[in-house]
Amino acid sequence: MSAVTETKEQAAVGHAVRVPFFTRLLERTLKLLSSVRFGIALLVLLVIVCMIGMLVMQQNVDGFAEYYAKLTPAQRVLYGALGFFDIYHTWYFNALLLLLSLNITLASIERFPGAWAYIKSPKRTVAPAYLRSQRPNVTFRVSSESAHEIAVRIAEACRRVGLKPTITAKGQQTFVFAERGAWNRLGAYAVHLALLTIFFGGFMTAQLGRNGLMELAPGLSSSVMSEPRFELNQIKRVGIRLPFTVECVDIQQKLIHKEGSILPNNTIDWLTRIRIHDEHGTHEALVHLNNPHDYRGYRFFQASFISIGNARQVTVQATATDGTTHTVVIPRNGSASLPDGTRLDYVQFFPDFRMINGRPDTASGEYNNPAAQLKITTPLGQEHVAFAFARALPTEAPVAGPVGGYRFQLLDFEKVPLAHVLSIQYDPGARVVYAGFALLTLTLALVFFFSHQRVWALVEPDGTQSYAVTIAGHTNRNQLGFEERFKRLVQTLGQNTDEINFSPKKGAKKS
Repeated sequence: MSAVTETKEQAAVGHAVRVPFFTRLLERTLKLLSSVRFGIALLVLLVIVCMIGMLVMQQNVDGFAEYYAKLTPAQRVLYGALGFFDIYHTWYFNALLLLLSLNITLASIERFPGAWAYIKSPKRTVAPAYLRSQRPNVTFRVSSESAHEIAVRIAEACRRVGLKPTITAKGQQTFVFAERGAWNRLGAYAVHLALLTIFFGGFMTAQLGRNGLMELAPGLSSSVMSEPRFELNQIKRVGIRLPFTVECVDIQQKLIHKEGSILPNNTIDWLTRIRIHDEHGTHEALVHLNNPHDYRGYRFFQASFISIGNARQVTVQATATDGTTHTVVIPRNGSASLPDGTRLDYVQFFPDFRMINGRPDTASGEYNNPAAQLKITTPLGQEHVAFAFARALPTEAPVAGPVGGYRFQLLDFEKVPLAHVLSIQYDPGARVVYAGFALLTLTLALVFFFSHQRVWALVEPDGTQSYAVTIAGHTNRNQLGFEERFKRLVQTLGQNTDEINFSPKKGAKKS
C-alpha cells in the first residue's frame, strides 16, 4: 500500500469518528437528564420547595390576610418576589416537576431493555466459574443416574420449593434453570409510572384548580366565588364565575350551651343547606363540619362564619288589647298568622338593638339586647312595623306600644350567625393523584415484599462414572429468605445443607 493511499484511509477514518458538536451536546444533555444523581438532586429541590410551601402560608388558605398583616415589610416584598405565597403555581415549581418527570421517563427508557431481558431472555446457561462465585452454592456428586435423570430430579425439587424450572443441554453439560418473581424486575418502572401519575395530577391541580370563598345567608344566591390574589404587595380578591348558581336555603348552628355565645368554642356543628341550580336542574345539598359536599368536581367545605349574632327562628308572644295572648314561631324570612288573620313577617333580627341616626341597628354582634323586627299585616290589609324585645319594656316606651291591636314580646330565639362562608375547591387532578398514590403503595409493596430469585444447576461428568452437580442461586433482594428456600431445595435433593457455601468469592459478578 502506498503512503498516499494509507494517508487517505487514515483521514477517512478520522473523519468518520468525528462527532458534530451539537450531537455531542445532545448526547451529554440526554445523559444528564437520565442520570439517577440528577433525579435525586431534582427530588431534593422539589422537597425543599414543598417545605417552603408548608412553612409559608399560601394565599388561598383561610386566614392568609391575618398572616400577611403580621409579616414585616421586607418579608412581604421578598416572599412576594419569590412567589412564596403561591409557590405551587410558580414557574420554578412547574419546571422542577417537568424536569423530574422527564428524568424518570428517560431513565426508565434507558434501563427498561435490560430489565425486560430478565423476563424475555433469561440466562439459562452460565459458566461454572460464575456458579461457584454466587451465594449460596453447593457441589456434590451423583453416580447412580444419567445426566438427564439427575436434571429431571433437580427440576422436580425446584417445583416443590416454588421455582419454575427449565432443562437445557449444552454439549456434555446439562443445565437446570429455575426462577420465581421475574416480574419483580419491572417493579421499579411501575413505581416510576405511579410517580408520573402523581406529578401529572398535581400539575392539573396547579394549572386548572380553583379555591375560593362564598358568603351565604338564607335567601341569597350567588354564582361567583372570590379567590385571593397577591398583586404588588397587596391582597386582592378576584371573582371566579361558577358553572352553576348556589342558593342558600338555611343556615344552622348547633351549640353546646344554648345560653352561650356562637363562637367556635361553644359550637358542635355548622350546617348550611343549599340549592344548586344549573342546566341539569336543581340539586339539594347539606354542607356541615367534616362532611363536605361534591358536585361536578367542586367540593363545598365549611370555612368560617360572620360572627354577628342572628336568629334562625324567633318565638313571639302577641298580647291583644283584651289581654288574650298567642304564641307563634316565625322562621327566618318566614311568616306566621294569628287567629284573627293578622300576619306576622320576620323582617330582621338585632342582637344588640340600638337606634342609630333614627334607624334601628345593632351596637355589637353580641346578644346584649336582642330584638326582632316584624311586619304586621292586619286582616284589612294595613301594614305596620313592630319590634319584639326579649326584655320587658316600659309601657310608655314608643317601641313598646300596641301595633295592629297587639303588643309583641320576644320569648325565645335560635342563635345563628349572620352568614356562613363556604370554601369551594375545584381540583381536577385529585382523582389522578389518589390513583397515583394507590398505585405507588401497591407497587412499593410488591417491589419490597417480593424478589426475583434464580437458581442454576450444572450437571457435568467428572471423568469417572459419576456426575458433578453444582447448584447456585441469586436474588435481587431478601437474601435471607432466598437462602432458606435454597436450603429446602438442597434438602429435597437429599444433600447435607452444611456443605452449602454462603460466602461468595471476591469479585463475583452479577448476571
